[in-house]
Amino acid sequence: MEKRPQLDILLCAPRGFCAGVDRAIQIVELALRKYGAPVYVRHAIVHNKYVVESLKQKGAVFVEELDEIPETDAPVVFSAHGVPKSVPAEAKSRNMFFLDATCPLVSKVHVEARRHYDEGHEIVLIGHAGHPEVVGTMGQLPPGAVTLLETIEDAAAFTPRDPDNLAFVTQTTLSVDDTRGIVDALKARFPGIASPHKEDICYATTNRQESIKAVAPKVDAMIVVGSPHSSNSQRLVEVALRSGCKTATLVDRASDIDWSLYGNLSSLGVSAGASAPESLVEEVIDAFAERYAVKVETVTTAQENIAFNIPRVLRDLEVQAGR
Repeated sequence: MEKRPQLDILLCAPRGFCAGVDRAIQIVELALRKYGAPVYVRHAIVHNKYVVESLKQKGAVFVEELDEIPETDAPVVFSAHGVPKSVPAEAKSRNMFFLDATCPLVSKVHVEARRHYDEGHEIVLIGHAGHPEVVGTMGQLPPGAVTLLETIEDAAAFTPRDPDNLAFVTQTTLSVDDTRGIVDALKARFPGIASPHKEDICYATTNRQESIKAVAPKVDAMIVVGSPHSSNSQRLVEVALRSGCKTATLVDRASDIDWSLYGNLSSLGVSAGASAPESLVEEVIDAFAERYAVKVETVTTAQENIAFNIPRVLRDLEVQAGR
């Protein structure tokens, strides 16, 4: 039997599901248990097609907009990314029973944007155009109230109505380092710009990036398990490359691995975005174990023990489920 080459895998911790994603998935699963199928979900509940597929098999029906849902008494769940104010308004006008799975850390940004607006500030949102979270945050306020900046160049070109009356908020899933550059550029131009009371980038995004920074310089290559649609997963790949790892790739699951990248490999870092289930991480490690003599070591850079409450109407089932 051919001897397999040795491969040391450094497994990043924390990785994978964050409290907001865990809560959103729980809401759909508990709604299915309590009310039966179908449970309608507006937009992918989280950015991972395997999570979405497993919920579909249990009876969840995914739609992009509420007008795709027939007249129904079935629950409608809003995704973890948050929605514009027009969405719950439309649901109420149609007498829909809806459950809001918006991550509480995204809701915090919504509240912050509203507070700045009520105080008369012109608002800058640092984020990625078209991302559901950005659409939801901008949709909290009237059109034109929020200006989206994506890059340092955008910050340099931005012309506010009143330079002395500005405030900024950020998308929760950005790269900490990239965001810092944009914030620094804004503060250099507008020293009086109001900041969030507390960092908008969520604890899970920050923790996963810090774990990557600890592992990336020590390995020949890194794999991040996550969806190409997932902002926080894409940022992890960027952080790995910037931290000194020559090869860093994003894969949805083991079948997406491009083995031509890993010919002469002695060490590999593995992490997962906040919407990637642990089963897909294990699948990737198993795939490498078929080709290499694998030794796995976990590198832990932070402990996470945060959990968010689910809606009151589902809490009796949460207790029964032993959560």
